[in-house]
Amino acid sequence: MSSNTRTNAAPDPVASDLIGSGVEGGLSDQIKAWWQRVRGGDMGALPAVGGLVVLTVLFTSLSPFFLTERNFANLLNQAATLVMLGIALVFVLLLGEIDLSAGVTGGVAMALFVVLNVQFGIPWPLALLIGFGFGIITGALIGFFVARVGIPSFVVTLGLFLGFQGLALVIIGPGGLYRLEVPELLAIQNGNLPVWGGWAMLVVMLAVSAATSFWDRARRSRAGVPNRAISLVWIKLAVIAVIGGVAVYILNEDRGQSVIAVQGVPIIVPIVLVILWIGTFVLDRTKFGRYIYAIGGNAEAARRSGVKVRWVKWTAFVICSSLAVISALFSVARVGSVDATVGRDIVLSGVAAAVVGGVSLFGGRGRLLHAAIGALVIAVITNGLGLLNLPAGINLLVTGGVLILAATVDAVSRLRSGGART
Repeated sequence: MSSNTRTNAAPDPVASDLIGSGVEGGLSDQIKAWWQRVRGGDMGALPAVGGLVVLTVLFTSLSPFFLTERNFANLLNQAATLVMLGIALVFVLLLGEIDLSAGVTGGVAMALFVVLNVQFGIPWPLALLIGFGFGIITGALIGFFVARVGIPSFVVTLGLFLGFQGLALVIIGPGGLYRLEVPELLAIQNGNLPVWGGWAMLVVMLAVSAATSFWDRARRSRAGVPNRAISLVWIKLAVIAVIGGVAVYILNEDRGQSVIAVQGVPIIVPIVLVILWIGTFVLDRTKFGRYIYAIGGNAEAARRSGVKVRWVKWTAFVICSSLAVISALFSVARVGSVDATVGRDIVLSGVAAAVVGGVSLFGGRGRLLHAAIGALVIAVITNGLGLLNLPAGINLLVTGGVLILAATVDAVSRLRSGGART
């Protein structure tokens, strides 16, 4: 019955703007539908969440320092750069494309920023804006070659990946290094919210989540489209409250090693959460987001239905490059300096984060939250192995193995859900 209702309501101008939630009904119906999707191969972020739990238990048992307030805050700071790059790459991966130049694009943007600020005395806000402008122009350039000229994104971005490394050397110079001396930017990765700020952040998260959920329900009711059970909204809010409350409580504990107290949620956390929410809103609740999923599922069918495929791809690459600059800014703020190698080695880890989290390399499936969870998995591996003083080679081996496993799960799930083997 619900299927017929959605079909009849589709032509309505309000209903046509709604994201279908799949299966409506009560809690038991949702659980059954979720289990059917899992059995059909659509596991989403379930493997990544399971891996995160297993890794947390494993490293907690192997190292007494892993599950401490200090390491928890350090882990969040470590993961922020990769989380942001993973979020950036999701916009193009959902299209079935890839951007191998995202990391070095951010690196060149930061090189421009620091040279203009330190060497030429340009005020840092303007210099940073120029850096972001470079990211936007790069994304537009990639979109032009991919969407208009028809060159595969792998080829275009691989060329930029190689060329931008040379551009960074030209801007900064071989062996050159500039210190970041802007307190406002250094605070992004090195500052903390006041104790009350963490609780205020949690209240805002709950309020925004509740408002968004009830807004969605009101829109669906006006359009005559069935709603899910209201109990699911309360369960989601309860999960956010519990997990967020535990995290804020731990981060508000004193983790300093001297008489000066170090406590509070790292400033980087609310910044990442805001960007994650905005990106999720765009993908889940706008026509542009639906077009991205439609193109990733079947580009030709999307084109025949009236979707401006070229424009959507163009815009997605601009978004990806712009968010990649933010990722590089996080990295520079954490290290405190800029050299010609910024962003050179992280892009494959960003792709790995998205794939490990459940974003399909074939396009059309995945969410920004999935990439964030995948980035946390990789960050936990790096952090935990570092605490165990294992060689860096072991870290690469383990991360590579996890990526291969995640890609295998993705391919198998596509076959089980009816995808074609190519």
